[in-house]
Amino acid sequence: MRILVTGAAGFIGFHMAERLLDDGHEVVGLDSVNQYYDVRVKEARLAILQAHRHFEFVRAGLADPEAMNQLFDRCEFGRVIHLAAQAGVRYSLERPDAYVTSNILGFLQVLEECRYRKVPHLIYASSSSVYGASTQMPFSVKRGTDHPLSMYGVTKRTN
Repeated sequence: MRILVTGAAGFIGFHMAERLLDDGHEVVGLDSVNQYYDVRVKEARLAILQAHRHFEFVRAGLADPEAMNQLFDRCEFGRVIHLAAQAGVRYSLERPDAYVTSNILGFLQVLEECRYRKVPHLIYASSSSVYGASTQMPFSVKRGTDHPLSMYGVTKRTN
């Protein structure tokens, strides 16, 4: 099966893509490779993935409708695993616009491409940051998420 993994240069995305490749799937990894985390680490992860003959890397931002449209025009995906996001709670206080663009508009772009192309299955990774000021432990999807404490948490809750 051909699977799109967004955030493929990130920690979870890299390990997910590697596992899927080891299981015999074709993987298209999408990542903007921004400077929030060490780019050298991201490039090293991508080099490992690119050693697999069934891996293709696409450098693009989620919120770029032209790039996303071209990708989905060119590839038919059986699954999309959406792990990409602008991460970091502290940075979201300094640059909330980066979070709205990547995490909300980018997620909308992924949703719309999946809807238009009739992708059978989408997996989305959220964050414990959606629970914000909640003091009820353990966190549960059955409890409210009405008080996120950062723009990062707000964008993940919005999704």
